[in-house]
Amino acid sequence: MTEHVDVIVVGAGISGIGTGYHLQTRCPDRTYMILEGRQSMGGTWDLFRYPGIRSDSDMHTLGFVFHPWTAAKSIADGPSIRAYVEETAQAYGIDRKIRYGHHVKSAAWSTEDARWTVEATGPDGPVTLTCNFLSMCVGYYNYAKAYSPEFEGAESFAGQIVHPQFWPEDLDYSGKRVVVIGSGATAVTLVPTMATTAAHVTMLQRSPTYIVARPGEDGVANWLRGKLPAKAAYGITRWKNVLMGMVFYRLARKKPAKVKERMIGMVRDQLGPDYDVATHFTPRYNPWDQRVCLVPDGDLFTAINAGTASIVTDTIARITPDGIHLDSGKDLPADVIVTATGLELQLMSGVAFSLDGQPIELAGRLQYKGMMFDGVPNLSSTFGYTNASWTLKADLTAVYVCRLLNTMKKRGLRQATPRNDDPTMKSEAFLDFTSGYVQRAAAALPTQGERKPWKLNQNYALDLMALKFGSIDDAMVFSNTVRVRAIQTELTEAH
Repeated sequence: MTEHVDVIVVGAGISGIGTGYHLQTRCPDRTYMILEGRQSMGGTWDLFRYPGIRSDSDMHTLGFVFHPWTAAKSIADGPSIRAYVEETAQAYGIDRKIRYGHHVKSAAWSTEDARWTVEATGPDGPVTLTCNFLSMCVGYYNYAKAYSPEFEGAESFAGQIVHPQFWPEDLDYSGKRVVVIGSGATAVTLVPTMATTAAHVTMLQRSPTYIVARPGEDGVANWLRGKLPAKAAYGITRWKNVLMGMVFYRLARKKPAKVKERMIGMVRDQLGPDYDVATHFTPRYNPWDQRVCLVPDGDLFTAINAGTASIVTDTIARITPDGIHLDSGKDLPADVIVTATGLELQLMSGVAFSLDGQPIELAGRLQYKGMMFDGVPNLSSTFGYTNASWTLKADLTAVYVCRLLNTMKKRGLRQATPRNDDPTMKSEAFLDFTSGYVQRAAAALPTQGERKPWKLNQNYALDLMALKFGSIDDAMVFSNTVRVRAIQTELTEAH
C-alpha cells in the first residue's frame, strides 16, 4: 500500500529540521515525514568537508529560533554546526521522522484527491508516498555537481586539482604550494586555514570581493549568557544581530559610495598603507550587489601579513604541468590547485512537478511571498535571505506553512493556491544579485512581482509581520472541500 502522511518535508538540513519542529509544535495533529537523499542529516554542513569550513553569518541568527546556540564562538566551524543540527533533531524527536537515502524524483498533484503523489528512489528501490502538503527544504544548489569551468591544460597538471564541494579526505597539502581559484566565501575560508600547514597559499581571483573582519566570538552574547537564562540571552542577541544586519544593508543600499569607502578603509587598516588594496580588495560593484564575505578575527589578513598567504588578481590563460600561466604572462607554481569556483544552482533539487497530469514549469513563474508559486497548490519551497542568515527566512516559511495548514483545517478545505489575478503585474528577477552563480542560472529560476505579496522583502522584520501575523487570505485561494468532492463523486456515479 502507498503510505500517506499529511506533510512530506524534503531535505534534512537546517531548513528541514526547523520545519519538522514547527509542524509538530504548531500542527500537533498532523503527521509528517522528512525525506533525505543522503545518509545523514545536516545538508550543507554535512556535505562540505573542506578545511576550515565555517558559517559566513553569526550562529545567533543562523541557529534555530527555538533551540539556543550556546557555544562561545559566534562564527562557528562546520563540524560544530553539524553537531548542533543533530543535537536539535534528537532533542525534539525530529530525527525519528527522517528517512535517509530517499531521492525524490517527481511529485504529482491531484485536485480530485487533494494530494501529492511523490515518487522517490529509496535504499531498496522505488518508493511511492502521498501527502496533502509538500514542503521542499532542499536548498538552492546541486549536491551532485559543482560549478567548475574548463581550464585549458588542466589534464597536464602534475599535481592534484580538487573542488571544495568534493574534498578528498586523504588530501595532504602540508609543505606544498597551493593555489585557490576564487574570491568568495569558500576561498576566503580555505586560504587562511590551509596556510597554517602549506608552504604557501595563493588566492587567485579574477576580481575582488568585499571582505569584512569580525570577531569570532560575540562578546555581548557571551556576557548575556552569564546573566540571563539561555533562551532570553539568545533571543536578545538574535534581535541585536538582525537589526545590526538590517541597518548595515540599508545603509549600503542608500549610500553605497560611503559604505564602500569605509569597508575598503577597514581592509587597509588591517594590511597597512603599503599593501595594494586598490587592486586586490576594491570590487567593481557596490556593497551587497553580491554577498559580503566575512573573515572571523581577520584570519585572512593575518595570513597575508605573515607571508603564508597572498592574493593575485589576474585571469587564467592555461594550466601547466607546474601550475597556472596567467594572461599577464606571469606563472603561479602549484602542487595543489583548489577550484573554489562556486555552486551550480538547482531549483527544488531537480524534482519534476505536475498538476493534474500536466507538467508544471516553475522557471519564470511568479513566486508568492518568496515560498510558493502562482497557480501551484499546497507546495512550499524554502529559500533563505541573501543579505542575512538563511535560517531567519526558513523559520518564517515554516511558520507560514503551519498557518496555512491550520487555516485549511479550520475552514474544512484541502487546497491553498496562490493566485495572481492582475494581468498587468510585471515580473522581475528573483534574485537581485550580480554573482556569477546567480547569473548563470537566471533563466531557470522563478520570478518575483513588482508588488506584494509577489515581491521579496529581503527584510526579516517585514517578513515577520507579513508571514507570522499578516493576512492569510492575501492572494491565496482556499478551495476543495471534502463535502463538495464527495457530492460530486455521488452525482457522477448516479449518472
